[in-house]
Amino acid sequence: MSPNESTDRSPLSRTPGVPAPLPSRRGGDVAQAAAAALAPPPHFVDGRVVVVEADPKWPYLFQREADRIRGALGAAALEVEHVGSTAVPGLSAKPCVDVLLIVPDPGDEAAYLAPLEAAGYALWHREPEADGHRVLRGPDVNTNVHVYGPGAGEAERLRLFRDRLCADAGDRERYDRTKRELARRTWDSLDDYTDAKAALVEEIIGRARESAAARAE
Repeated sequence: MSPNESTDRSPLSRTPGVPAPLPSRRGGDVAQAAAAALAPPPHFVDGRVVVVEADPKWPYLFQREADRIRGALGAAALEVEHVGSTAVPGLSAKPCVDVLLIVPDPGDEAAYLAPLEAAGYALWHREPEADGHRVLRGPDVNTNVHVYGPGAGEAERLRLFRDRLCADAGDRERYDRTKRELARRTWDSLDDYTDAKAALVEEIIGRARESAAARAE
């Protein structure tokens, strides 16, 4: 699985017409917010993965989510970072803002889940075998919040991948071109699309590790 994606367990059909992320919140109570968070994501439509041009709103939308998460969790939010393709300036991406949230123990859901649900997030799925990974989704902007604990290897992969794409124009162009090509195909699931670019993702992370090791010498 790509480091900036999570398994999509939602229904795969959706009414045509993909809404762009907007800098506005939906009204309503917590139950309505949760329902909105668990609605099918807008980046997989009728077997096609939606990849759009880089949007200057993405950093703003991340910061808004980060502020909301920190406001809900306080000191329990050890780190909140923008990851995934929307964190890379100029890179095309699915219209989904990926957030990396580090908490003391992702297995202790009682310590963070209820405050985040009260803030409008909803638990999307659990992947405890992958460093305790949980994914929450936001109520208005298409957002995935990836929850890990301190020192999680998967969290390191997210950072390495993001930082390499930000720093290296060659890898950024390869990844951009690959995503655009794959987005022109039809897929049975989002996982199939993710698997199709997995080899390139691993190459990029490998080069990121090599570069980091060279700098450390």
